[in-house]
Amino acid sequence: MTDTFDDKLDRAARQLAPEISPERDLWPGIAEAIEPAPRRSRWTPMLAQAAAVVLLVGASSGITYVLTAGSGVPDTQISPELVFEQASFGNDYNLGPEFQQARNGLRAELDAEMARLSPEARENIQANLDLIHQAIVEVNAALAEQPDNVVLQQKLLRAYREELTLLRRVGGLTRNVMTRNDI
Repeated sequence: MTDTFDDKLDRAARQLAPEISPERDLWPGIAEAIEPAPRRSRWTPMLAQAAAVVLLVGASSGITYVLTAGSGVPDTQISPELVFEQASFGNDYNLGPEFQQARNGLRAELDAEMARLSPEARENIQANLDLIHQAIVEVNAALAEQPDNVVLQQKLLRAYREELTLLRRVGGLTRNVMTRNDI
């Protein structure tokens, strides 16, 4: 099959003219394509990009100015949903309602748990609570004389945090012992 096909191709190729001359002189176009094109400066693309950036920034700034200056809409002010109250320290200091609720809940839990503890543990916990309460009273007294003293304010807040931590630990002490089932 390939011999037959090759014979047909050979016959068709033999019928072609051995030399075909071009209709016109193509050499000037070929010579021009072979010669290197004149080189452009390296700076041309960078300058075009810089000009485009300047044009873009200028146009966007102009549009922004026109839209904000010509709108005539008065500036709206957003009021925050949270209201912050300045805390006052010293004898006038009142704890927030959330703190009072947390403290009262933990104190009730503590009272229920204290009955389950040994007398030595109760004495130890009560001594710690008395020490914290004494510190709170002393810091409040000092803050009454120096209400703007930041160090005293921090000490008072730390004492309240320590009280809550102690109440939380003692309240959860017997609860954690009662729920252990690996014993």
